[in-house]
Amino acid sequence: MIRVVLKKFAWLAAYTLGLVALLLAGVWVWWQPAPAARGTEVNALWARHQWVGEAHTEAEYRALGTLLRQNRITDVYFHAGPFEPDGSVPPAKYRNAGTLIKAMRAHAPGVRAHAYLGQIRKVRGHGLVDLDDPAVRQRVLKTDTIFLDLGFDGIHYDFEPIYTGDRAFLTLLDQTRALTRPRGRLLSVAIEQLTLVDALQPVYKAVLPQGWGRFHYPPRPTRDYLVALADRADQVAIMTYDVSLPTRSLAGWHFAHHTEQTLRLIGDRTTVFIGVPTYRPLMDWAEDLPGALRGVRRGLDALDRPPARPFGVGVYAEWTTSPQDWARYRATWLPRGSANVGG
Repeated sequence: MIRVVLKKFAWLAAYTLGLVALLLAGVWVWWQPAPAARGTEVNALWARHQWVGEAHTEAEYRALGTLLRQNRITDVYFHAGPFEPDGSVPPAKYRNAGTLIKAMRAHAPGVRAHAYLGQIRKVRGHGLVDLDDPAVRQRVLKTDTIFLDLGFDGIHYDFEPIYTGDRAFLTLLDQTRALTRPRGRLLSVAIEQLTLVDALQPVYKAVLPQGWGRFHYPPRPTRDYLVALADRADQVAIMTYDVSLPTRSLAGWHFAHHTEQTLRLIGDRTTVFIGVPTYRPLMDWAEDLPGALRGVRRGLDALDRPPARPFGVGVYAEWTTSPQDWARYRATWLPRGSANVGG
């Protein structure tokens, strides 16, 4: 009896390994053709907190402006938080913000500077900011007003985790849009990539808890929820990085798939930035900037037509991007001719 069970188990293991090998081989073959699509000149960059919180020299501001122009960065998310649990940000954290905005106007005219604000969203009693509390949301809006009065071109939210069905977050977006649009400013949001299968969300929810515990189901938006976000925000930045897939072709497929699916879904509704990494991810042999950009371009190849709204990549992050990374970015992503044009 034991021998029969072991034999069946061995056949099952061999069959499973065979399917995995076929999958890996198929993705590898798919990955080989070079992408035809080039990138765009509408791109975003997440920038470190020191620009807002600390003084810099005129030479440093000039160098930042040159970097942004050379790399066709149109939107910079300057880290300006994080929020305190009550929705405020202590003034000491943004004491250099006004000087930064003046420097951006002087050295990077036309590049939009956003206040990048976020925090760990309280879920099931765990986390720091309780967006379900109307008083907290009102304090967040007061904080937003401070940054808009300082001259920022927009508010960029990065609350994590945000799960599908989070009505309080949608309410906050509605309230923030009512604040930004009359001023001619922008509202943008960073969010995880789409679920692979929307129908599995109830299963995840039944089996795994939400939040930041050791075991939790991933806060991926469904198609309907991502559309709801896109209809409220002027820009949506997809945090496509941290793939944790073991081969370059699989990681590349991840970027291609989410680029195609996201742009098909919301590319006509709002500006979309697909996040690409320049830091060292968990599986850095498989996921890196050139592979991510190649994957994004393969995703563009799969589209029937370009989206109606602007789109590009979001580079994460300014403080981990080396001159060599920027050179690869220009060569791999920017439209032909653009990469050779100076600042």
